[in-house]
Amino acid sequence: MGSAAAQVEAPAGVTLPIYMDNHATSPLDPRVLEAMTPYFTSKFGNAASRNHAFGWEAEQAVETAREQIARLIGANAKEIIFTSGATESDNLAIKGIAEMYRERGNHIITQVTEHKAVLDTCKRLEKYGYRVMYLPVKANGIIDLEDLKRAMDEKTILVTIMAANNEIGVLQPIREIGKLCHEKGVLFHTDAVQAVGKVPFNVMADNVDVASISAHKIYGPKGVGALYVRRRNPRVQISAQIDGGGHERGMRSGTLNVPGIVGLGKACEIAQEEMDEEGRRLEGLRDRLKEKLESELDYVHVNGSMEQRLPGNLNMSFVYVEGESLLMGINDVAVSSGSACTSATLEPSYVLKALGLGDDVAHSSIRFGLGRFNTQAEVDYVAAKVIDIVKKLRELSPLYEMVKEGIDLTKIEWQAH
Repeated sequence: MGSAAAQVEAPAGVTLPIYMDNHATSPLDPRVLEAMTPYFTSKFGNAASRNHAFGWEAEQAVETAREQIARLIGANAKEIIFTSGATESDNLAIKGIAEMYRERGNHIITQVTEHKAVLDTCKRLEKYGYRVMYLPVKANGIIDLEDLKRAMDEKTILVTIMAANNEIGVLQPIREIGKLCHEKGVLFHTDAVQAVGKVPFNVMADNVDVASISAHKIYGPKGVGALYVRRRNPRVQISAQIDGGGHERGMRSGTLNVPGIVGLGKACEIAQEEMDEEGRRLEGLRDRLKEKLESELDYVHVNGSMEQRLPGNLNMSFVYVEGESLLMGINDVAVSSGSACTSATLEPSYVLKALGLGDDVAHSSIRFGLGRFNTQAEVDYVAAKVIDIVKKLRELSPLYEMVKEGIDLTKIEWQAH
């Protein structure tokens, strides 16, 4: 794989472009589409129409989906509330609990590497006089349980910590977090979007009171999600954020998206049947990709814990290479970079910064999100392509050359002209 590799050829059976950004969204499973299709056409009833067969049919489909979702997460069907997706679920959970338990306290605990749907919701609540504590994470991306213990006080009403991180794929110790919360009489919400259907997740065993779920991360449709809300020990009450009609036990009004809900239910059913086998397969592909990259390239490292991690996630930094240049070089592979292009500035990812990584390392990171439809041939092609481009880019990098010669870049005094 030297400089002779002018262009990496796609082998037979590999169709370009290759999709490896399954944490951003996943393709719709054909079986999910098949389950949804009738509800767009012949079975078009409104699930709230209680006086004719069209409505009953729609209502029955919604209740079946409720059961499919509940089974996957170890809940009761009555504890599932349908929403338009994870962002709404996070908003409903956090704002709904904050409002309902205002008399009891105004203190909320979260962590710095949460999804923006949680962070921005917490920031909004700060404007209304709530106190929010943002816990740091260790270098492996996991919170320190001692920090959480210390952060709790008599005014703490809610802890919201994600089950699996969307960028670095790290799994938080939610079972222990939930146990701590229950000992202190504090409610525990988890954004479980990246974990549900990929790793074992059980609301009872994991001591979870409220959990956000999204369909499009588990091969279901976009625009539909769910919120699990515990009914007993403790009974969680949530103040509605959208009013009108009192649908979904008064927690979330609005005509239900029946085809979407059917799709979410079917996606959960498939995940339950295939998760163990799929997880093992994805872990194998992920480790193969990692080993290939590490065997051919120096100065690469994995961001976040390798042990506590989603099977399909590999977030890797290729030091002395700009993430954006690398993405352009591998433009026939869909992955995402550690720096988000916000307006005209290239901001390194706040998640990677929270791990203590410098801007240079954060800027050079790539997130590979492997999924149900990725193949070994695709992994081999992507590995070869990345190795080829990283080597080419480093040939152009004076910093890489200096490091190879043993120069310590931290000791250099750069002269300004």
